[in-house]
Amino acid sequence: MKKRKFILLLSAIVMTTSCQSTTRKDNGQTLTEAPTESIGQSQNSDQDLSRYSTAYFASGCFWCTEAIFESLKGVKEVVSGYSGGTTPDPTYEKVGSGTTGYAESVKIYYDPKVISFGQLIEVSFGSQDPTTPDRQGPDEGTQYRSIAFYQNDTEKKSIEDYIAKLKKEKVFGKKPIVTEVTKFTKFYDAEAYHQGYEKKHPDNPYVQSVSIPRINRFKEKFPQLLKKDIH
Repeated sequence: MKKRKFILLLSAIVMTTSCQSTTRKDNGQTLTEAPTESIGQSQNSDQDLSRYSTAYFASGCFWCTEAIFESLKGVKEVVSGYSGGTTPDPTYEKVGSGTTGYAESVKIYYDPKVISFGQLIEVSFGSQDPTTPDRQGPDEGTQYRSIAFYQNDTEKKSIEDYIAKLKKEKVFGKKPIVTEVTKFTKFYDAEAYHQGYEKKHPDNPYVQSVSIPRINRFKEKFPQLLKKDIH
């Protein structure tokens, strides 16, 4: 049976090893907002993002992944959501069952004049363990699998070339890289309370024990790509 543990945000004694909970509560209220299909404009921002390029990655809990890409120079906005599945209207609860085909993913709005798609690929692989199938850290299930999405043949080749480079250089030793290279189709924004979660809830036990350490490891590896106000 797949491990599914619960995060109780208001409990005085909390044991948290997973980003997933079937009933998430915040400030005493059950949060069950439905996601909306992404149509090129972040649900968290009134700014026009149409001039930015987009990229999509999945690498475990989207709280961590969103915060990592948000810290990069040239990245304007990152949205947490669901991609890689086919069933309509995914929700956090449905995706958390591990039966929908969706993975917790992020949509990245970036300026290619400042940061390239190739650099985003490097950050994605450099901020996760791409050798663990259906798992990232303590989070287990198909919804946490590693995926690099491509929107055209150029992006696909860039991803495949980078994976070949990692294998040739044995960056992960003899472990096989299991990251899926998948053609992008649809992205659904996650519920509003997931957006910017790591920043809004720095004292959450999962954020403290899993997200922040992962983000700090990433920062140590890519200091040259960080925004000036990121430490």
